[in-house]
Amino acid sequence: MNIDNIEAFVYINHYGSFNKAAEVLYISQPTVTARIQSLERELDCRVFDRMGKQIHLTDKGKQFLPYAQQILQVYQNGKHQLQAKGHIPNELRIGSTVSVSNYLMPHLLLHLKRKYPHINIKLTTSSTDLLIDKLKAKEIDVAFIRKVVNPAIQAFPFCEDPISLYVYAGHRLALSGRASLQDIRKETLVFFECGSLDWMRLHRVFESMEQPPNIEYQVDNLETAKKLVLKKAGICFLPALSVQEEVAAGTLIRVDIAETEGISLRTSLISLNGENGEFIETLLELGDLKAGDRQIV
Repeated sequence: MNIDNIEAFVYINHYGSFNKAAEVLYISQPTVTARIQSLERELDCRVFDRMGKQIHLTDKGKQFLPYAQQILQVYQNGKHQLQAKGHIPNELRIGSTVSVSNYLMPHLLLHLKRKYPHINIKLTTSSTDLLIDKLKAKEIDVAFIRKVVNPAIQAFPFCEDPISLYVYAGHRLALSGRASLQDIRKETLVFFECGSLDWMRLHRVFESMEQPPNIEYQVDNLETAKKLVLKKAGICFLPALSVQEEVAAGTLIRVDIAETEGISLRTSLISLNGENGEFIETLLELGDLKAGDRQIV
């Protein structure tokens, strides 16, 4: 059975479109159609029903889908292992979100350079959606992003950065180090908003309250949010990586709140399937080390 035919089948089902699957696979739409026709001949059954521009899995297609996904995953994993110790390029192009660039990347770049002294490293900082586009266009090799579900992309959990409430030194909540949501109802709140699902969980917690916190500042930059707290303009929920230096210096104090425990920013390392295996292994090893150093699970 041809792996290209199985790949086309899985991608069409994922995207719901022959055209979109062709675009992601960098082949023509007639080629995708030919691959599905070939697969249907091999299976001796139709796998898609076509109704105008709409396509749906047939009953036989639904039965075959989990096996096709497993076959494709096993193939991609095998390809990744074969390439894991392959040729090392002269340049590594890394993409990352702003928070990773600010708080993790200096450490990661230094370790990469020590292990691969002869490579040049190029860093691009952007949003998750733009980084995925750049990866698919092969403008970058790997990226650190929030989350992705795409059959063309392999994603590895890299780290989780706990989100906690931080107050400035001398604040009334600083001494106890613990509080409830009810304790912060009348506090001026600075809210960092990056649009990810992780921050939406905080919104849902606030919405469950009879009297939500008083959000007077809503900003889209972590450094701005942090500096507002340092200037005693309010208090703020922040990821741990962004406040390490201030916590160590005693200028910011974490306040534990039971209702928001377990909320964290999740960062994944991604690349195109089967590519850059050795770099991925090295970066994941560094992620494990930082998890121990910084108590990030």
